[in-house]
Amino acid sequence: MDLHVPTKWETAVLAGGPADGMRMQVAGRPSVVQVTRPCRVETPADGVQVAALYVYRRRLGETGGILTYGYDSASP
Repeated sequence: MDLHVPTKWETAVLAGGPADGMRMQVAGRPSVVQVTRPCRVETPADGVQVAALYVYRRRLGETGGILTYGYDSASP
């Protein structure tokens, strides 16, 4: 008996912030997504990377039938 349930992917759009307008595919409608952007470092330590973190929260209701995540400027 195969209990594997196929993953249902759907398109979502990010609104506001540094990734405004970016479209992506999500599964399971997560309540929060994180966007990262690499940062330049002046003297990198061996293997260390730095990234800026941006948080987007799922908006209740859909905008024009599209799942939307809004930028949360208050999050770290």
